[in-house]
Amino acid sequence: MVDAIPYELFHGFDVGLVPAPGRLSASRPGGGQGCVIDAGTGIESAAGTERVARWLRATVGAATGCPLDPHTGDGPRVRLRIVPALAAELGGPEAYRLTVDGHGVAVDGAGEAGVFWGAQTFRQLLGPDAFRRAPVSTRDTWRLPAVTVHDAPRFRWRGLLLDVARHFMPKEGVLRYLDLMAAHKLNVLHFHLTDDQGWRVEIKRHPKLTETASWRARTKFGHRASPLWEEKPHGGYYTQDDIREIVAYAAERHITVVPEIDVPGHSQAAIAAYPELGNTDVVDTSALTVWDDWGISSNVLAPTDTTLRFYEGVFEEILEMFPSEFVHVGGDECRKEQWSGSPAAKSRMAELGLADEEELQSWFIGHFDAWLSARGRRLIGWDEILEGGLAKNAAVSSWRGYGGGVAAARAGHDVVMCPEQYVYLDYRQAPGDDEPVPIAYVRTLEDVYRFEPVPAGLTEEETGHVLGAQANVWTEVMEDSARVDYQTFPRLAAFAEVAWRSLPAPAERDFADFERRMTSHYRRLDALGVAYRPPAGPLPWQRRPGVLGRPLEGRPPNT
Repeated sequence: MVDAIPYELFHGFDVGLVPAPGRLSASRPGGGQGCVIDAGTGIESAAGTERVARWLRATVGAATGCPLDPHTGDGPRVRLRIVPALAAELGGPEAYRLTVDGHGVAVDGAGEAGVFWGAQTFRQLLGPDAFRRAPVSTRDTWRLPAVTVHDAPRFRWRGLLLDVARHFMPKEGVLRYLDLMAAHKLNVLHFHLTDDQGWRVEIKRHPKLTETASWRARTKFGHRASPLWEEKPHGGYYTQDDIREIVAYAAERHITVVPEIDVPGHSQAAIAAYPELGNTDVVDTSALTVWDDWGISSNVLAPTDTTLRFYEGVFEEILEMFPSEFVHVGGDECRKEQWSGSPAAKSRMAELGLADEEELQSWFIGHFDAWLSARGRRLIGWDEILEGGLAKNAAVSSWRGYGGGVAAARAGHDVVMCPEQYVYLDYRQAPGDDEPVPIAYVRTLEDVYRFEPVPAGLTEEETGHVLGAQANVWTEVMEDSARVDYQTFPRLAAFAEVAWRSLPAPAERDFADFERRMTSHYRRLDALGVAYRPPAGPLPWQRRPGVLGRPLEGRPPNT
């Protein structure tokens, strides 16, 4: 990959691309006139690019009023083509080359994904109004600068975790976030579907998971220390057809949806629906309800054959809906006190020859690692699955810092880096009383931009186990889509650039240049209807005065 040139106005055009590409140069001596997109411009789509052509017609065509019909004749065109040699030339199957000259626009990709990411860059070059759903003026021509872009991503996993368990996001909101991810060249949606506070996916053989476990009676408003409650039921779930629609919609945008079904902790909602899943010898599980508070519930799954068979049935249906290579099983924050007090759990540990409850959790995860591997899938879990011994084929989501990811990579396991100190987007964005429901440490736009996914000290072989990076959006204090937007943006744009580009060392990154390019990108977010946090601070209606958070002072420990 070659370094990007400085992003000044390019021959009169503001080309504030986010994420910045690997190289941008003039495609004609002196810049030339570029090309004009108008009602006569057609799309010439070679074999394998038909879906990208449909996407361009549905988005850019709708925004500009230019139909972008199949190209005929000698007029200007948008040419889409797969050129496999670009994989070696530019670096991988998602590489692309975009050229704008007097003949039109050419988007060549190493594969279909590369063509799609090139089409996203084409859309950005057209300007913010190309992100609207319909034309906003009588403008009938769209001028593009004469440029050539060579580009490819640094990482194969450029992810966003969306927590729909704590606060449910209706299907239309999920589809909208897939569009926002695609606009930022992100390609993995980590779909957090189950937790103590709700179960969000239909499992036909276990109907109470949606009849009972998908609804809670009320919801804590703010951090768990807050005295405020929203005294009405909250919930919802996705039918299996909803899931198939989401997965198909994502696939058309070259996004993989990785489902998360949490085991053995974060499982109170499931136990409330099926009490036999819990530790019935130490707690009356029949009295449990879907949890209405935040934090970590002590009600965890019992290590019984009944539980294993139940969740095998769950995962059988999950595999039918989600074709992803990876399936996330959680494995984090599993409190052990019920197991410590359970004669049945102690008997199971003795039967298996396990030394303690940590090894019992490892056995639990190992069971599903083997089960998924036998079906051609791979298990991924939070870094707690390292405790007690890591399952043979498992990959790790390193969230408590870099330490878990380093340990996993050195042991030969694949890693997705998502340390809370940098990329937990529920963390507050600024100090001060105006920040709504302030959680944890201040993590600014610049902090996210200076996140480095590959920790220092790894060998080249160990670095090869870092699949990529992920930003996590936990929704305990995000009661609606506007709050999700506020916490996610604009920081997701900074994360997207980190995940896409090979940037200098964190201290050497040109954040001022990124901020300059964001002046254009904010206008794109406005056109997309994103309720982001403005650079000057929250708007009056974005604040939550009097709602308790959990602010922590200073810089987070870098572990």
